[in-house]
Amino acid sequence: MADQFKVLIIFAHPNREQSRVQSALLKAVHSMEDVTVVDLYNEYPDFIIDVKREQERVLEHSLLIFQHPIFWYSCPPLLKEWMDCVLELGWAYGEGGDKMKGLDFMQVISAGGPGEAYHRGGYNRFTVHELLRPFEATANLCGWRYHSPFLVPGANGLNAQTIHDHAQRYHNLLYFYRMQGRRVLDALDTTFDQNTSII
Repeated sequence: MADQFKVLIIFAHPNREQSRVQSALLKAVHSMEDVTVVDLYNEYPDFIIDVKREQERVLEHSLLIFQHPIFWYSCPPLLKEWMDCVLELGWAYGEGGDKMKGLDFMQVISAGGPGEAYHRGGYNRFTVHELLRPFEATANLCGWRYHSPFLVPGANGLNAQTIHDHAQRYHNLLYFYRMQGRRVLDALDTTFDQNTSII
């Protein structure tokens, strides 16, 4: 893994231009130093992933971010394809599969519905943590250090100022991660765990 604190963002949104929230989040961080952005739907419109290239990218970074909207309680299909192809047996997990061990991992996600919809008595019946369990299980299998997501709920109804504020928080998170490393993400975990409406 990378010796310095470097960030790899795997961005997945099939209609990026139509997403005010995800576009703003990406714009806030895409030109930051030591931050690499891979726009999957732009880079792989045919869904054919360059596995070796993506594996090399991962090894050059210390923090892996999956940035995407919640699609049917999961992620867009091209991100799932990336996972299926890149996280190979013998490389990412299994015998000899320790290349990603120790990697920090988190998701930056937006949800169209409000935060109160994501709890056990809400419209969606499950919390965000529960819906993201497959990603946490993947992190465990591959030896990543899993961190709570950076969540923007209620994306469909947010005004421009609120979107700007979320984007600035995202920028600040990566800025301080580059300076201080994992402890910044650990602090985010604590904050998320205190928000019981979406856990």
